[in-house]
Amino acid sequence: MIDRLAIIGVGMIGASLALALKQARAVNHVVGCGRNQTSLQKAVDLGVIDSYTTSIAEAASSADVVVLATPLGAMQLVFEQITDIVSEHTVITDTGSAKGSVVRVAQTALGDKMPQFVPGHPIAGAEKSGVEAGLASLYQGRRVILTPLESTDPAAVGKIDNMWQLCGARIEYLSVEHHDKVLAATSHLPHMLAYSLVNYLSNLNDHDEIFKYAAGGFRDFTRIASSDPVMWRDVCIANGEALVELIENYKIELDQLSAAIRDHDQDRLLELFGKAKSERDSLIGNC
Repeated sequence: MIDRLAIIGVGMIGASLALALKQARAVNHVVGCGRNQTSLQKAVDLGVIDSYTTSIAEAASSADVVVLATPLGAMQLVFEQITDIVSEHTVITDTGSAKGSVVRVAQTALGDKMPQFVPGHPIAGAEKSGVEAGLASLYQGRRVILTPLESTDPAAVGKIDNMWQLCGARIEYLSVEHHDKVLAATSHLPHMLAYSLVNYLSNLNDHDEIFKYAAGGFRDFTRIASSDPVMWRDVCIANGEALVELIENYKIELDQLSAAIRDHDQDRLLELFGKAKSERDSLIGNC
């Protein structure tokens, strides 16, 4: 049982965590923290949080667990403001989708309290954002990746592991470096492709007609281009090295496809599409 949970950033991810823990009767009091008082009051009205403050230090001061659910670019400021406030018994975690950058700023800011920090990343979400998008069921059956360091307190890891399990999540462990490489491929690159496709088509002279006749395939592929631009700007900055490498390699794949189409190479096209279908069909049950 968590007596007092502080959620810094009450958007979809933070709100869903609060709702799931409340539904599981695993938390006594949730305090939310953010900059927009109107949004925070709405979170209270919706039963997502029990109280709120716009002061990061105040939110963290008496919390058993502090969850940083802010965009990656805001993490450093939060760590700096809580480091002298949290007690030696407070457990800190985050929900960022790139772990290397978060760990680096945490190490600088937290100092000897770094063992209390358990880096985490729930593999869940949607293109929607804001407290209204919060769902108690969001993490049911979904993976949450924890990336503790060798110095991380095992008791802190156990507390965060249990917290996510109470939300219905499946917990997996990766190193920080491996997490960022894997997520660059499975999450970050697809978002870049969706954003770039929409931008490319919108710049064509006949873009109105193109979008008018867009069917299910286009909507499915580009759904994630409706995701929060601030969040994905921060992801690009935080995990840029791995992401750029993937983009450059993906260009080669597109060149090969373009060459096969240009050369009317039916066998090569069938090979490319058949391989992709086989891989997709075999993996879909594990997603």
